[in-house]
Parts: sequence; structure tokens; C-alpha cells
Amino acid sequence: MLENFVKQIMENFSFYKESWNYEDGCIYTGIMDMYNATGDEKYYDFVFDNIKKWIGKDGKIRNYEISEYNIDNLNSGKVLFSIYSRTKEKKYETAIKELYEQVMTHPRTLEKNFWHKKIYPNQVWLDGLYMALPFYLEYENVFNSRKSYDDIYNQILNVEKYMKDGKTGLYYHGYDESREERWADSETGLSQNFWSRAMGWYVMALIDVLEITDDKYEKKEKVKEVFRKAADALLNFQDKENGMWYQVINKGDNPKNYAETSGTLMIAYSILKGCRLGILDDGYRKSGEKAFYGTMKKYLSEKDGKIILGGICGVAGLGNDPYRDGSEEYYYSERLISNDAKGTGPFLMAYSEIIQNQNITK
Repeated sequence: MLENFVKQIMENFSFYKESWNYEDGCIYTGIMDMYNATGDEKYYDFVFDNIKKWIGKDGKIRNYEISEYNIDNLNSGKVLFSIYSRTKEKKYETAIKELYEQVMTHPRTLEKNFWHKKIYPNQVWLDGLYMALPFYLEYENVFNSRKSYDDIYNQILNVEKYMKDGKTGLYYHGYDESREERWADSETGLSQNFWSRAMGWYVMALIDVLEITDDKYEKKEKVKEVFRKAADALLNFQDKENGMWYQVINKGDNPKNYAETSGTLMIAYSILKGCRLGILDDGYRKSGEKAFYGTMKKYLSEKDGKIILGGICGVAGLGNDPYRDGSEEYYYSERLISNDAKGTGPFLMAYSEIIQNQNITK
């Protein structure tokens, strides 16, 4: 069923929004991971055929506005490096550099972390590290002689400093440097809870950055240790029966809570990739596989010839209108959906790691 689900994702794909968006980037990245795992050209062709529809002859990205300063908009640009490397077409370099222009001018906190969005001033959300930092670091590798590694790694270390809970080792969803938002603690600036998908975005950001960082870079070992500690913290809350993580990670005993698909698959991907890269000991692999297969057992089904991946939290954020207060009740109130890119993208990423491990152990 897994191979058929991959096929269905590709056949049924349509752009998530009319504007350039991060959700499509989750699918592009997942499919490109499948290409890297298998070498099957159909995966590369899928990404190329879809991404090229967004890029004009002059390299301008259709329906993308730098002035929005939405950190999510960098995510779909990650696959452009592979496209440019292979095609050598100038328009893809131009598109990459348009996104890099956002990186260079994006508003920042006093500690130099990217704001999540212009509409969320002074705020850092874990999501944003995944959206921005792997793209930024690959740009440094390809175009900028790695000159801004410190900027990227300092943002990761700032998040560890300000957003990590000393007791559990988990990370809070959001941080408001100004302490002005109702959801933010007046002393720490932190939101109240540990959301599984936010932790998923976070550990994916770490492992994707580590994968492409030059081994000689002096802060790499420190961030490897940050990643290992985050993985250990998460494993303390992995459900022993189904292998999944709950919507609010540390509140598994609340009857309103539920095992959530997207966050679990993101964490599974990160653990499996951490093992493949030698950053985690091989003993962690069982936990990653348990998470992946446990999610498939609980939430992957077939009905009327259609494969359905359920248990995906539709959306969750902080602030805005109607106001999202970051309470435990808030995270339970968001609707559950099926076959959404925020779940199917991480499914593809995690499945690609399962395949790569099978290739190694054959």
C-alpha cells in the first residue's frame, strides 16, 4: 500500500494555493527525497514539472511577494538547488537569489533570529527554523563560500537558549521577544505548550542543516549534541504501544489528546536520518521505524479505491484573529484532516529514509 500511496500523492497533486506556498514545498521535498533514495527519474521529473510552472522566463517567482516577509515562503525554494544544479538554467539561479533577497532583508529579533512573519513581529516559532535555515545554508554552500554559517547556527543556538524547557528537554512552540502577546509568558516570552508538529519542524530543521554543513565547521558538533538531546527528550514521550507522539506531546493522559500523524512522521524522519548520517546511534532506528509503521497502522487506510492518511492536525498557530492563545484546549480544538501536504510530505520524507535503510542493510 505504501508504494501505491506514493503513486496516488503524485497523481492527485494540485497546488495547495494560488500563491507560492510552503505546503507544496513539503511535497516537493518529500518527492525529491524519494528520488535521492531510489534514483528513479519519475520523482525528479515530478518535482521539475511542477516547480517550473512557478518560475517565469526571467526567473521571477509567480505570486510571491518578498514584502510579505513570511518565513514559510522559503520552503518551496529548497528543491531549486537540485533543479539548478542539473539544468544550469539561469532562471533557477535567479529564483534562488530572489528568495535569498528575502533572507537578507527579513526582519529579525534583537538576538538576530528571523521573525516568523511580518504579521507576527518579534516572534520566533519553531516552524520557521525548518522553513528558512536549510535553504539559507544550502545557498551559503553553493553561492556564498559558507560565509554566513555563524548566522545560521547562532539562530539554532538562540532557540535552544530561549525556547527549551529545562525539565522535559522539549521546546515550546513560540517565543515573543517583546512579551506583548497574550499567549506569551510575561517573564519568559514563551508559549504554554509543546506541540508535536512544532517539535517535528524543529528536529527536521536541525538534521537537514547538519546534513549539508561542512564537517570542518566548529559549531557543527555542538548542534549535533542539541539534536541528540532533542531526540532523547522526544523518546521519553513516545507512545509505547503505537509508537506515535501526541498532539500536545507531554499530555498523553488527557482524553482529549490524540496521536498526531504529521508531527510523528517528521520526528520519525529526523531520527531515521540521524541514524543514517551517524549522528544518532543505530539503536535509535527502532524508535523511528516504530513511529513510522505505527502511524501507518493507525491512520493509513483504503476506502473505495482511495488511500487515506488521517490523523493530521489541519493547522495550529499563535495569535492572529480569531485569537489562538496557545492553551492545551486550543491545540485540541483544531480540526483533524486527511491527505494534507503537512502529513503526506513528511510521509514521503520518512518513507525515503526507510527505503535508504533497506538499501544499506541488503
